Amino acid sequence: MPVLDLSQTSPDLTRVVCDIPSVSDDETTLADAVHAAMSGLDHLEVVRCGDTIVARTNLGRDRRVVIAGHLDTVPINGNVPTRDIEIDGEPYIWGRGTVDMKAGVAVQLKLAAELRAPRVDITWMWYDHEEVDAERNGLNRLSRERPDLFEADFAILGEPSDGEVEGGCNGTLRVAVRTHGVRAHSARAWIGENAVHMAAPVLARLAEYRPRDVEVEGLVYREGLNAVRISGGIAGNIIPDLCEVEVNYRFAPNRTVDEAVAHVRSVFAGFEVEVTDASPGARPGLDAPLAQEFLAAVGAQPRPKYGWTDVARFSALGVPAVNYGPGDPHLAHHDEERVPIAQIEAVERGLRAWLKPS
Repeated sequence: MPVLDLSQTSPDLTRVVCDIPSVSDDETTLADAVHAAMSGLDHLEVVRCGDTIVARTNLGRDRRVVIAGHLDTVPINGNVPTRDIEIDGEPYIWGRGTVDMKAGVAVQLKLAAELRAPRVDITWMWYDHEEVDAERNGLNRLSRERPDLFEADFAILGEPSDGEVEGGCNGTLRVAVRTHGVRAHSARAWIGENAVHMAAPVLARLAEYRPRDVEVEGLVYREGLNAVRISGGIAGNIIPDLCEVEVNYRFAPNRTVDEAVAHVRSVFAGFEVEVTDASPGARPGLDAPLAQEFLAAVGAQPRPKYGWTDVARFSALGVPAVNYGPGDPHLAHHDEERVPIAQIEAVERGLRAWLKPS
């Protein structure tokens, strides 16, 4: 089992953590290493739930913060082990997971070891299966089995945010929009009805759609409605009797899932619409007292999170949450994934400044 030396710098720890492959479904080796490292610290209570590791202080503080990060990555594509590169004179660590989100995890691991008496009680969470179906998400499982571990006044998720604070997140909805025709031999097409041709108005509505920019609690969220997949037909000589357009709607957090579904159904009125996946967004939650203290400590100007993240899980439990981690979110899942070393160090300084005893 790899050994994590938590006395290393956070950039060095990033290299080590990234060089332990942990593609979704293969997190156990890294989870074992995290569990072993945390179990050796006498100021933390450690709980393991599958490949999710929780370590928390119990100092009797009047407020508690959850700080979380996922251990898994998308598949490796020749970008492990990590290597050091330089771009325009700035040093980076290149490799799978550096952005999404092992640099953030490395910072959290180091601070968990070193902050023995923080100003608030802290529950550190490192969880599995974030990059796959929501049903398998380690936070999902943990919330069912140990809901008490989610009791907190504020939460921070170490998702890549360029070292800035991103409040809340958009919701996401996927639907299948279907058209039905009549199957026939393509040599006698006039006998059938082509379901693929009948989907043209669906694509036209998408092309004409103008998404909203929505202000929520001072942050402007950008929405989007897009076809992400289209399928139809069974053979090269058969008129297709079914066509399915998969549509993804990213909606601002002032809309509920039901309102988002109603909106999409109105856009595609006259067509069969089936909801296949839905996750609510999260309001920014920046008016919470701990959030205001956090923003002041890190000197951040908050901005919206356009993508969906697990802050929505905390928001649904009544815990205001933000995203704060090193790395450019545009490079998440990219084969040229890389994180500036200066950003790793800056996020560590920011969290340390906020959490250290006053």
